[in-house]
Amino acid sequence: MGGPELERLIALFGKLPGLGPRSARRIVLKLLRERETRLLPLADALRDAAATVRTCTVCGNLDTSDPCTICATPDREAKICVVESVADLWALERALIYRGTYHVLGGSLSALAGRRPEDLTIEPLLARLRAAPPTEVILALPATVEGAATGHYLVEKLKPLGIPVSRLAQGVPMGGALEVLDEGTLATALSARRSA
Repeated sequence: MGGPELERLIALFGKLPGLGPRSARRIVLKLLRERETRLLPLADALRDAAATVRTCTVCGNLDTSDPCTICATPDREAKICVVESVADLWALERALIYRGTYHVLGGSLSALAGRRPEDLTIEPLLARLRAAPPTEVILALPATVEGAATGHYLVEKLKPLGIPVSRLAQGVPMGGALEVLDEGTLATALSARRSA
């Protein structure tokens, strides 16, 4: 098929989320067919990102500056939204509805996966909250057993600080038909109902 360089490239692309060996082969073929317009600019961009992107020491975001652009923006609201991952932070930023700052935990608590509180950035979060208490902490964690456990743990840790804590609403998604939703989603939606 190709030399070891091609097989290595295909194997590396195949390890990316959502890609398997067949998709990786198609991508590599496309890149090699369009070497000047796709492969070389991609290689340059990857090299630049590897050299310049770093983790923000304040919130855990990825950016070319530290603190990141979000943490360094002075007109952000004095709120902190706690998320599981940088992908969650980026999703909230794309929505253009939240103007506070963030804190990336780096995962959720999970007994099965062996993730304990000390494996997440919970202590840095608490230190940050003690140093500069925000007006609110928003827990934007996934609607999973692990996300719920992490949220519960954080609420208990945050109580002594006296900072208002809220969670994202959960329930029926826009366009969601009740008949296809799982029981947990329906139960949460029903118990979190509000007056019309």
